[in-house]
Amino acid sequence: MRGPSRTAAALVALAVGAQLGLSACTSSTKKPTAAKSTAPPPAVGLAVSPAAGESGVAISTEIGTKVNDGKITEVVLTDAAGQRVAGEFREDGTSWVPATALRYGTAYTAKVTAVGADNKPVTREAAFTTAAKASGPVVTSDLMLTNGGTYGVGMPIVVEFGSDVPQESRAAVQQRLFVKSDPPQPGAWHWFGGRQVMYRPEKYWQPGTKITARKALNGVRIGSGHADEDFAATVTIGRKLTIDIDNATKQMNVYQNDALVRTMPVSLGKPSTPTSSGATVIMSREASTVFRTPEYTVAVQYAMRLTWGGQYIHAAPWSVGDQGQRNVSHGCTNVSTANAKWLYEQTLVGDPVTTRNTGVPLDPGDGWTAWDLSWADYKA
Repeated sequence: MRGPSRTAAALVALAVGAQLGLSACTSSTKKPTAAKSTAPPPAVGLAVSPAAGESGVAISTEIGTKVNDGKITEVVLTDAAGQRVAGEFREDGTSWVPATALRYGTAYTAKVTAVGADNKPVTREAAFTTAAKASGPVVTSDLMLTNGGTYGVGMPIVVEFGSDVPQESRAAVQQRLFVKSDPPQPGAWHWFGGRQVMYRPEKYWQPGTKITARKALNGVRIGSGHADEDFAATVTIGRKLTIDIDNATKQMNVYQNDALVRTMPVSLGKPSTPTSSGATVIMSREASTVFRTPEYTVAVQYAMRLTWGGQYIHAAPWSVGDQGQRNVSHGCTNVSTANAKWLYEQTLVGDPVTTRNTGVPLDPGDGWTAWDLSWADYKA
């Protein structure tokens, strides 16, 4: 008997193969489902400093917080009488800073609470005692700001010291200097020698900016001594006014919001007592004062200080004939009484003043010379 034809055999094989292939593509085999984890969320790890029972703690201390697998929700600091101390976190969250220096020789308790992924609070307490008052404070200035005052767009935040701050103490000092601005304008601190540190933004402050600055130095170690006080001020930046003095033309140009509003002739320092070239700001304004030097004593009007060394813009009626022509002053910028009065009435402490082409550079730190450096050099 003849077997199936080749054609029939091929059709059978094709049908069987199709069934096998269909079976492979439509397998109902399922991957095993991974078992759901039933492990609890990690416990919050929380450490607080100063350590419990620590004594001799600096009155400038901050409440240090270190947390793992959670976040800090509250810090409460109270004294022995149960009075709560105000404060706030640093922007980076590394510590909580009391709003004022703590008191010497006083017991405090810090209570820190954190919450983890399970939303259960964890609290740690640490009782500590501050150090007794030490002798030999290092005198510091009050930021050169008056609380509630209005200043020019070049106003730096300035802290000056009565003695040199050693290099190894400067980072700790700078860590306790705080500046906030609204709108935010990032800035930086720069040391001019060991007795002066200044803060400025990259460019002039925006008009209308609100600045809150704090020098939280009371109790901070400086060499073998400690700083003397805290001070805080909130101030406003006013309109933009800048002054440009050019020895080449012996003219002063005054700009408001970058528009030229007045030009006036000047007489600068004679060759034996030259005026410095550089970027300064008005440091103080006096309607009348007396200049006393070993060489002369003279009463002047409308004096606007530019340097600690004694360079001012001021009225000089005795040099009107020289103004715009030649330099005859002892280093100041002389203008007429009418021009000095007008300028005095327009200016604010912190208004930028740039002097050019005298051939004598400004000494760093002779006044508030923060703007006499490029931003790259200032941050270096």
